[in-house]
Amino acid sequence: MRQPDTALRTRKKTRSLQKGETLAGFLFVGPMLLGVFILVLLPILATFVLSLADWNFVAGIHGLKWVGIANFKKLLHDDIFIKSVVNNFLFLLAVPVYMLISMVLAIIIDRYVYLKSYFKVAYYMPYISSIVAVAIVFQVLFQPSYGPINEFLKSIGFKNPPLWIADPNFALISVMMITIWTSIGFNMIIYIAGLQAIPSDLYEAAEIDGANAWVKFTRITFPLLSSTSFFLMITGIISTFKVFEVIAILTQGGPINSTTNMLWDLYNTAFVNLKVGYSSSMAVIMFVFVLLITLGQWAAQKKWVNY
Repeated sequence: MRQPDTALRTRKKTRSLQKGETLAGFLFVGPMLLGVFILVLLPILATFVLSLADWNFVAGIHGLKWVGIANFKKLLHDDIFIKSVVNNFLFLLAVPVYMLISMVLAIIIDRYVYLKSYFKVAYYMPYISSIVAVAIVFQVLFQPSYGPINEFLKSIGFKNPPLWIADPNFALISVMMITIWTSIGFNMIIYIAGLQAIPSDLYEAAEIDGANAWVKFTRITFPLLSSTSFFLMITGIISTFKVFEVIAILTQGGPINSTTNMLWDLYNTAFVNLKVGYSSSMAVIMFVFVLLITLGQWAAQKKWVNY
């Protein structure tokens, strides 16, 4: 009889310890979960709810009027919003550009350059620098009349250099150039980590078979970096929908809405025009775009990503 009693007491003690560990675990993660719920999940839920309403938050909760999908119908005829959507998708072109540059730089630095740490830090500095400071520096560089870039172009023979951020045809390109410049460092560091994870035996075997540098890149390096490229592509595309500070400092959506993106239009609608319900419908559309693009990439990655 003593053995069953001992086993029963042991099981009860084990369950008690497990309950105590579970409670301790919840106590540790509780503040984070509470913060995520209040600062992330609750605002997301509120955005979806308010997208079905017409509300100016200055009027208080009593000014809230439910309008259903009227906000979404209105977006279809909003020229500024449609322009912002087009600009957002044009901005996606910056992602493959800086990914390609980052991959080339990563290969060069990882294999053919001395003082690797110096170049890693040098290229990474723009990424960790204050985006406000970076925007102000480029505001000076892109100054159309006497900026350093145009002065240099004039010195080498360009009589009428672009007006950059003051020209509707070049303003969006200028902002994209800044984004490319600031994003290269992060992508390069990630690519270097991916390169160092590739077994050197594969390159040695390829050299024995007589493969040149191009064959080794196309058959070994590029395929084995596909998972890294997939990660950088998803994060890069999502980041293009969050470009705000550069536009706010340099162009404020101009000239002639040429640099207006969805986030800037959302900000103007919510915090300048105080149309919270209408801006929430913009946020929902932006969420849907990012979700669809990400799901499309996850579906396509099975055909080109090697793990």
